[in-house]
Amino acid sequence: MILGFIGTGKISSSIIFGIFKSKLKIKKIYISSRNRNIAKKLTKKYRKITVLNNNQEIIDKSSTIILGVTPNVGSTILPKLKFSKNKKIISLISTINLEKLKKLTKNKNIVRATPLPPIEIKKGPIVVCPPNKGAKNLFKYLGEVVEIKNEKLSNKFWATASIMAAYYEILNVSSNWLIKKGINKTIANNYISELFLSLSQDAVNKKSQGFKKLVADSQTPKGLNMQVLNELKRGKFYNKFTKAMDNINKRVSS
Repeated sequence: MILGFIGTGKISSSIIFGIFKSKLKIKKIYISSRNRNIAKKLTKKYRKITVLNNNQEIIDKSSTIILGVTPNVGSTILPKLKFSKNKKIISLISTINLEKLKKLTKNKNIVRATPLPPIEIKKGPIVVCPPNKGAKNLFKYLGEVVEIKNEKLSNKFWATASIMAAYYEILNVSSNWLIKKGINKTIANNYISELFLSLSQDAVNKKSQGFKKLVADSQTPKGLNMQVLNELKRGKFYNKFTKAMDNINKRVSS
């Protein structure tokens, strides 16, 4: 397999790091020089990576092309590039739908994928739409592949995937609270990281029970967990959280 990356940002580099930690057999990876710092770091670490200054050259030399640019950049550069019919395209672009992608690339052999940064450690869900054997054979080594036939439904996953920064901010606020109360920064960060890791792993182990049961089981009448949950509910924290996902859903579906 020969991969070409148009755009070398956070997600693209995370995919590449994940690939070289996996059992996936890669002959060569071509990346663009758009982000010079990331490109330099990758080529220094992996001999199978080559940086090319010309996007068309990346396409011509690769069997599968991964589009990792922003929507604005994608709309600008894709019409200027030539994708032969035998090229497989995987788009990571959030707000350009399949119909528009096919028009921009003049290629029908294209899918959209939603990997997240933890793909770097071969963790996390990877939504692929529509189902595609080539994309699945690539991503199955890097996480849990979720194939969705309906593009409108697949957009819902873009909304939930957008909670990453909000999630990390909860960790940040929690750790900073401990630090302000006199806890050593390293100890605070370690504790919060391990706390949320254990909660997430417990949720994975008990996902068949449903998350509502986890909410109930983690509380005791008039206990500490119940107090925090009720205070957040009174402040409409979860209503605002849901509203934010609704707004993202509108944005990616427009």
